[in-house]
This record gives sequence, C-alpha cells and structure tokens, in this order.
Amino acid sequence: MSKEIILNCEKLERRFALLHNSRLEEYEIEHSDDSPKVGNIYLGKIVNLDVSLQAAFVDIGAKKNAFLHFKEMLPGNSDLVKQYQLDQEEKARQEISPKKRKQRNLPENSRLDAEVSRRRKKISMEDIPNIFKPGMEILVQVAKAPISTKGARVTTDITIPGRFLVLMPYSDHIGLSSRIESTTERERLRKILEQLELPEGMGMICRTVGEGRRSTFFKRDLNLLLDYWKKIETGMESGTVPALLFTEPDLIDRTVRDFMTDEIDGIVVDDLDAYKHIRETLKRIGGSKMVSKVTHYKGTAPIYDYYHINEELRKVFQREVKLPGGGAIVIDETEALIAIDVNTGHGRKTADQPEFILKTNLEAAEEIARQLRLRNVGGLVVLDFIDMRSAADRDAVYRQMKKLIKDDRAKTQVLPLSKLGLMEMTRQREHESIQDQVFDPCPYCNGSGLVKSVLTMSAEIQRKLSSIMRDKKYKGVPLRVFMHPEVLTRLRNEDAQLLSDLETKYKHELSFRADGALHFEEFILVDAETGAEVR
Repeated sequence: MSKEIILNCEKLERRFALLHNSRLEEYEIEHSDDSPKVGNIYLGKIVNLDVSLQAAFVDIGAKKNAFLHFKEMLPGNSDLVKQYQLDQEEKARQEISPKKRKQRNLPENSRLDAEVSRRRKKISMEDIPNIFKPGMEILVQVAKAPISTKGARVTTDITIPGRFLVLMPYSDHIGLSSRIESTTERERLRKILEQLELPEGMGMICRTVGEGRRSTFFKRDLNLLLDYWKKIETGMESGTVPALLFTEPDLIDRTVRDFMTDEIDGIVVDDLDAYKHIRETLKRIGGSKMVSKVTHYKGTAPIYDYYHINEELRKVFQREVKLPGGGAIVIDETEALIAIDVNTGHGRKTADQPEFILKTNLEAAEEIARQLRLRNVGGLVVLDFIDMRSAADRDAVYRQMKKLIKDDRAKTQVLPLSKLGLMEMTRQREHESIQDQVFDPCPYCNGSGLVKSVLTMSAEIQRKLSSIMRDKKYKGVPLRVFMHPEVLTRLRNEDAQLLSDLETKYKHELSFRADGALHFEEFILVDAETGAEVR
C-alpha cells in the first residue's frame, strides 16, 4: 500500500498530488497571488459592526473586507473583555445609592455586591457592540479564504501550526490529536508537553505526526513557533494598519509540514530549487531517513503526464464518474448544496438484486469520499443512494461512509440515511473548490451550461424581423441578418417557407449570412444597402 507525493512547480501555479497505489487521492492547487490565505495573520481595522448579522467587517488590506462573527471576536481580546466587565462593575457601584443599599436592613455592601456580581455575568453577543467599536485595531487570522464574491472569514482565536505542535497564544489548553489512540503513547506525550517551557496563558496541541517522537523534536518546534509569535507581536507595534504579520507557508513547505510522515514512501518534485529546499528542511525536522525519500524528477515528459495524473484530473471535472461494478455517481454543484446521485448503470439484469445494490452503494460511498477530497467541495452534501429495503444494508452504507471520512483533513459530519433514502453530510470548506480555482463561469451561459435552441433562435429572429418590417421608418428597406451558422441552417431549411411568407406579407427583401464569430444566441440586423445596423 504505497503512498507517494508528486509536486509540480511552475511560475504561476504549484500543484500537489497524493497517490495511493498510483491512484489519485488528494489534489491541491496554489496560485501566485496576494489574496488572503487560510492561516495568514493580519492586524486589521474594524470597519463596521452589523448587529443583524452578528458580525464585524474588518479591513485586512484585501479587495473585500473580512467577515468576523461576534463569537469569534472574544478569544484574542480577553483584556478588552475584562476592562469592559470592570467598567460595568464600577457603573453598578455608582448607580446604587446608599439608600437602596440599606433596604430590607441588609448589610451596607450586600446589595451592592449582589448587583456587581450580576453585572459580572458571562459576556453575550449583545455586549459585543459595546466592547468593540469601528476604527479599533484587531488581530485576526484567516479561517476561510475568499470564495466567489465573499471576503475572507477570520477569527481572533489565533493558532500557529508547526511540524509537531500547534501553538495557541490565547488559550492555556494543552491537548493531543484525537488520532493518537494508544493510551500509553498519549500519557508519554502529555508528560513531554508538560515539561516544555511555555509562556503563561499560552497552550498547544500535539499533532498526529508527533506520535513516537522524542522530546527534542518538540522543544525545537516550540522555539520556532514562539519566535513566530514574537515577530507577530513586534509587527503589531509598528503602527501600520492593515498589515500582514504572518504568512502561512507555501504549498511546498505545507507539504513537508503536514504530509511528510512515515506513511509516505516518497516525494517527487520537478523543480531543482524546491527539491533542495525540501531536503534541507527535512534534514532539520525529519532526519536522513526522510531526506532519502525525496527525488528530483528529470524526465522529458511533464511530471503529471508521466504519473498519469492529468488523465485522472480530467475525470475530476466530469459530472458523471464511473464505478468499478458498472454503476456511476453524478455530481452537481449548486449554490445551496452539492447533490450526488448514485445510479446502477444501464442494462444490468442484476440491478434489482439487493446484493448488487448494496455492492454498488458501497462502491459509491468510497468514490464519493474520494471525489469530495479531490474536488475540495464543502458545505451541505446530499447523497441519493440506490434504494435499499434492508435496514442492515442501509446501516452498512452509513458505517462505511463514516469510516471513509475519518481520513479527510476537512471536518466532516454525516447522518444516517433518512426515510426518503437520502444521506446528509456537511464538509468544512476553507478554500474555493478545485472547479472554481480552474474555471471561470462561461461568459455566454453565465455558468448555467445552457444556451437557447436553434428553434428558439429562429423564432426570436422572425419576431424581430416582423417588428421592424411593421415600422414605417424601415418601409421597403432591404434587411440582412447575420447569425450563428447553425441557426442559419435552420432558417434555410425547416423555416424557409416562413421567411418567404414574411417577405411577401411586408414586401421586404430579406437576406441571411452566417458569422462564426457570433455567439449562438446573438444576431445582427443591418440595412443591406448602407450596412447600418437596424435596432
């Protein structure tokens, strides 16, 4: 069961592919631009607060202001919150008169202490506009990159990931990755973490790749992360707002940080500089064994052609994906959700047998989990499996899907099949889908995938001609119509008699020309004598 990483490095685009037994399992693209990336940390400025949305909009220097939900504003601003609570307490002390304190013969300070205690309640969403004001500076981290027309989504709950640790400057929590299952190993790692010198008020999480590592690795990683944080704090004092204070590593460094584990058998890269950089990085954090896994590709064929990845990628953008047993899944991305339909295939005599249906649904579950990762789609996903009569079969498909999404790096939740035979999933979406990164909406159909039929276009042309020929301004003017060649074919054949009837009825001379440069839904009417356009 081999796992191999293939890196394609070019000036405008870098691509990452993870092959599992030569089969594409994960794919990522990174473009050379300055748009906010997940993990980037900015010193921003609050532009305004929208109470109805329970969100603030923050200027981070991007084209669109970043979206910051009220509940995401508190983690990194505990000092502001404490000051607000102290101000509320002081306000309570001033508002309660000595006369009220003596009511019901209570000790002088009892009433006051009770009111102060009441006002020290936990901060709610209603308090946020009183704590934060437009124009205030705020440190934020990108949690979700800009998607379509929406700006980045940010948080004040800052995290800085390293190779083995994740530093949390505003939380004192010490934790371990849930994927480290051994109780003995968890206890060993927890002791190592407790012995690390961590500044007061900060926390950290041990990543899965830390399993089995010695304390030296964690000390080195923590020192590096603390150095990053010091640079961020220094940047906050520079006075420049908005400012980018920390940049998430590029695709090459993220690959080394997040993927180079003992499970990876090799990494192949087609750029010499990237090859040298990866080796130097692995020397520091992974040792000679890891370094030996890196190979520089020198072949004449493009690296993604040599490993047949481009062939796999073409399938990623297809609406229908074939399954090994003859079935297929059909994937439709919409604004509201991702709809995936499972089909048995055509002409199969066994298509109504429960065993075949279960087998097809299990194959579909595996391919769906893979396609979600490859396409990097997120949000609500609705799966329409082939109907299964047996409750045991439905449960088997559900358990299979739960098992398959465990390895997905994006947070994913799945619900059992409903009474209507549908399975609902949610998948975290941090970036644009691969489709959105590679394609722009068609300028002709605006992404609908539909254009008007030749019959409809012929009717529209005849409608326009009738309107113009009835206009006295164009009486007797010979008219020429330019249109797409396929539309002209329809006019000269099926609709030739209708056009002849128009000429006779309005006593106009009509002529038609094909123009391959025109869009299918476009046509132009001109005065045949002067060449002037007729509208």
